[in-house]
Amino acid sequence: MESREKLQYVGAPDPELRNSPIMEELDEDYEVLAQEAGERPICFFNGATYDDGRYVCSGSGELLHCHRGMWVREGTCDPENL
Repeated sequence: MESREKLQYVGAPDPELRNSPIMEELDEDYEVLAQEAGERPICFFNGATYDDGRYVCSGSGELLHCHRGMWVREGTCDPENL
């Protein structure tokens, strides 16, 4: 697992650019979407790609984890790690 130190700040999702879904791990669609992501999933945020397992900090201060082609909310970002 990648260290959460020195997180990349990615800003707010731009609806004009490609973004992977952001969801809670317990969302009812989570498993269905995870299966559709494929074997080597990547996540998209504002058109940029991120490897599976990557952590980023969104514009609203949410800690996001790329997991199986989707962003999963993991809590809030520590401003000192940006």
